[in-house]
This record gives sequence, structure tokens and C-alpha cells, in this order.
Amino acid sequence: MADSHFQHMIKGFSLTTAEILYHLPDYPALLQTYIWQDYDVAPKFPKLIGFLDFWSKNLDGKLAQVRVAHKALITPAELKIVGAEFRLS
Repeated sequence: MADSHFQHMIKGFSLTTAEILYHLPDYPALLQTYIWQDYDVAPKFPKLIGFLDFWSKNLDGKLAQVRVAHKALITPAELKIVGAEFRLS
């Protein structure tokens, strides 16, 4: 059985990192940084959008800026079908 992370990568999930700048509730002139990281699907990023929606509705710190970086861990050029197998004994 393949690893669940590998199965997600085959389906298009990639490691996504978001740097979130938000205003401190008690000191709105000050910004704080939060780093979020998870496997998500580019370019729509449904998990990240869900997290940011949750943040906006339930947390006091108003969002100021979100920077997103992602890296596809497996691309079509890297996944090749093997036509033969050779074993050395």
C-alpha cells in the first residue's frame, strides 16, 4: 500500500507555505507573522482558503497580507513507467 502523502502528491497536492501578516488585536499598528504549511492543490489552494476564511470569521487579528509559496513534489516529467527491471545478485 502506497503512503498516503505519496497518493496525495500523485493527485496534484503540493507542499504549500503561507506567510500570514496580521494586525495584533490590542495594538493594530503592529504586525505579527504566522507561518502556515500543509499539502494543498495549486492554483486554487482550497485548504489555505478554508483556513483564511476560518481566521477571518473566528480570530480577532485582521489579516494584512498573505504570501504563498508552493513546490510540486512530483511532476509528470519525474514520474516514468519502468519497462524493465534488472537485478544484480
